[in-house]
Amino acid sequence: MFESLERMPPDAILKLIAEYGNDPRDNKVDLGVGVYRDAAGNTPVFRAIKNAEQRLLDMQTSKSYLGSRGATDFCDAIQALVFGDNARHNDRVMTLQTPGGSGALRVAAGVILRANSDTTIWVSDPTWNNHVPLLGSAGVKLESYPYYDSAQNELRFDAMLDVLNKVPSGDILLLHGCCHNPTGMDLSTGQWDEIIHVIAERGLLPFIDLAYQGFSDSLDEDAYGVRAMFDRVPEMIVAASCSKNFGLYRERTGSLTFVSSNADTTAIVSSQALNIVRTMYSLPPDHGGAAVTMILNDADLRNEWLAELNDMRKRMKEMRTIIVAGLGKKVPERDFSHIERANGMFSYLGVSPDQVAQLKQEYGIYLVDSGRINVCGITSDNVEYLCASIAAVL
Repeated sequence: MFESLERMPPDAILKLIAEYGNDPRDNKVDLGVGVYRDAAGNTPVFRAIKNAEQRLLDMQTSKSYLGSRGATDFCDAIQALVFGDNARHNDRVMTLQTPGGSGALRVAAGVILRANSDTTIWVSDPTWNNHVPLLGSAGVKLESYPYYDSAQNELRFDAMLDVLNKVPSGDILLLHGCCHNPTGMDLSTGQWDEIIHVIAERGLLPFIDLAYQGFSDSLDEDAYGVRAMFDRVPEMIVAASCSKNFGLYRERTGSLTFVSSNADTTAIVSSQALNIVRTMYSLPPDHGGAAVTMILNDADLRNEWLAELNDMRKRMKEMRTIIVAGLGKKVPERDFSHIERANGMFSYLGVSPDQVAQLKQEYGIYLVDSGRINVCGITSDNVEYLCASIAAVL
């Protein structure tokens, strides 16, 4: 049986993790892995999460199964976080708890295929490196629309609109809710409004991946696209993750929300989604979702979480500022201001694959071949060395 299989190439990010771990140099810098890191290089557990977990330890009396939808109180709390209070108890809206944002994307792909196997999902060029394999391996057809100009380090918004105005009615448009991965360059509120107009006019289905709510400006501002879309389209899909904004990477905590035109259709979509869940992973993990629910529903824990989230957002913005300033001194002929204009953890540095290899081999600086960097790998201690090394390869 297994002798017929062929070895798959290693995942680029996992390979980078292994290479970084095996590098003995003391001055090595990891800009590749997509997790938040503090100034000491750690991915911390939120104090709010620890306090919620302690309460769960004291209060939980059972580890029995959740249903396939997950915990109702988690779904209600996430609905309010993502959509605002207008969507709470709205019979057009159905949310289920999923194993992270990736689980949400895969369940959504299953529902899409059952609804219309001929439809196409349009993704940004570039997009998160797992969007295409994750959705494509489910059997969904994929196309791309222009999004980012790597030469000018700016959005290709006019080109994007031109393509979207030609997308067939009934197709699906996958959008990053905020903190676009890998570019960090987001749509303005005005640009969101223009896209919503095209979606409504052409009868497209918006599918928003909201993986970084709270990492750009604020929880409410980062959800602008979702909430504005909800008010103006009959149907939409939203996949949301708690990995980043709650630091729950390994707990695999996420949600998937379907918005339908009426309550009857919502009930049908719900039955299809829950059937897919039952045949895929049966039911979601509980622990992370229980902690999130407690935080969102307790004023003291929520305020503690918001303060920590604000500190994380502030650090990311500060690291963007110091690397742009440092590179401006080392490479004055190059404009790196796009890094400071971007949001969240990621940006394109603007280096070639050969220069990426040189940074790794000669200087112990690790990033993916596309030149995407995670600004959380920058610290006040390593930024001078980092900027000097980048200047050397440029």
